[in-house]
Amino acid sequence: MARVVQKFGGSSVADAESIQRVAERIAATKRDGNDVVIVISAMGDTTDELLDLALRVSPHPQPRELDMLLTTGERQSAALLAMALIDLGVPALSYTGSQAGVITTGTHGNARIIDITPGRILTSLDEGDVVIVAGFQGVSQDTKDVTTLGRGASDTTAVALAAAVGAQYCEIYTDVDGVFTADPRVVTHAKRVPVLSYEEMLELAACGAKVLHLRCVEYARSERVPIHVRSSFSENPGTWVVDQTIIDQHRRQGDLPVEQAIISGIAHDASEGKVTVIGVPDTIGTAARIFRAIADEEINIDMIVQNVSRAGLGRTDISFTLPHSEAAKARDALKRIQAEIGFEGLAYNQDIAKVSVVGVGMRTHPGVTASFFDALAKADINLDMISTSEIRISVVVAAKDAARAIQAAHSAFQLDAQTEAVVYAGTGR
Repeated sequence: MARVVQKFGGSSVADAESIQRVAERIAATKRDGNDVVIVISAMGDTTDELLDLALRVSPHPQPRELDMLLTTGERQSAALLAMALIDLGVPALSYTGSQAGVITTGTHGNARIIDITPGRILTSLDEGDVVIVAGFQGVSQDTKDVTTLGRGASDTTAVALAAAVGAQYCEIYTDVDGVFTADPRVVTHAKRVPVLSYEEMLELAACGAKVLHLRCVEYARSERVPIHVRSSFSENPGTWVVDQTIIDQHRRQGDLPVEQAIISGIAHDASEGKVTVIGVPDTIGTAARIFRAIADEEINIDMIVQNVSRAGLGRTDISFTLPHSEAAKARDALKRIQAEIGFEGLAYNQDIAKVSVVGVGMRTHPGVTASFFDALAKADINLDMISTSEIRISVVVAAKDAARAIQAAHSAFQLDAQTEAVVYAGTGR
C-alpha cells in the first residue's frame, strides 16, 4: 500500500462528465489499496468567471473579499467530486484549505504556505476515506481570514500536502501527457521528457513553462517529494520530476541513457514587458535607488541590462523585464523618484517574449550558446536582451518572432519528435 496525493486541474474537471471520469480514476487508485488525498482546482474557467463577475460589481474589489469569492470555485469542485466518488461506493470527504490545515501568510491573492497541520486529513485516511482538498487556498496564521495562493497554486497545495502526510509521491494530472521539450501548442512535434531533475524543472517553470507552478517545484525540491506529471485524459506514462542524484543512480543502473541530454526543453514567456530607464546618471548607488523603489512595491524583476555610459555625458540606460500586470505600478514608483535621481525618462515595451533553453547537459557540453544564437540568426531573429545561468540561456525577442524562435531552437537541438504531441484540452493545466 502507498500513500498518494493526486492533483487535478481545471481542465480535468471542466464539467459533470469530466468529474465522473476523474472519480473513476481515483476509485481505481483507492481500490488498489492506496491511501488517497486529492487536491482539486475549480472547474474549467470558473476562477476567471468569478473574477470577471467581481470586476463588474466593483472596479477595485477588496483583496479580502476577492479571496472569499474566488475560493468558492475549488469548494464547488471538491464537493461535486466527493459526491461522484460516494456514488461509486468509495467513501470520500471534501475539505476547504483551512479545514485541511493549510496555514498561510496574510497576503491576499498571493499568500504563501507557512505550515500544514494535517490532523483531520490523517484521521480521515485512517478511517478509509478518500480526502479531497480544495486547492489554491488556505487560512492566514494571523488574521484567520481565507487566503488564496496565486493562480496555478493548486500544484503547490498538492506538493505541500504530500510532504505533510508522508506521501510516496505527488501526481499532477493535467491536459498533456507530461512535460514536453516545448509547449506542444506552439511546437506540434515536441517530445515528452520521461524524467527531469528539480533543477531543470525549476528553470523551465521560471522561464514560462506552464505545466507546473514554480512554487510547487521549489517546495518539491525542498521536501524531496517526487512529482509525476500525467494526463487525466490518458494512461500514458508522463514525466517524473526527481532529485538529480536519483536520475544519476538510474543512469548507472542502465535504466536511463548514459549521456544526459544537452537540452531538456525550450520554454517561453509572453507575459512580461520591458521597462527602460533612460539617461540615468552613471554614479555609484543610482541603480540601487532605482531597484529599491521597485522592491518597495514588491515587484519581481526578471532580466536586467545596463548599457555602457554615453561618451562624455556620464549617463546610461537601464532596462529590466517584469510582468505586464506590474508595469504601471513600476512606472509610477519610478516617476516618484525621477527628480531625486535625475534620469531623463521612461519607456515601456510590452511586445516582447522571453525564449529559454534549459538543460543540465550544458555543464559538460561547450558550444550550446553558439548553437542557440546561430539558430536564431538563421531564422533572422534579433536579440534584445540576454541572460544566463549554469543550465539556462534566455533571450528576449520581439513578440511576433517568438514562435519562430522557439521552433528554430527546438530543431537546432534535435528535439523534434516524429509524431505530433497530443493536447487533450487546451489550458496547459
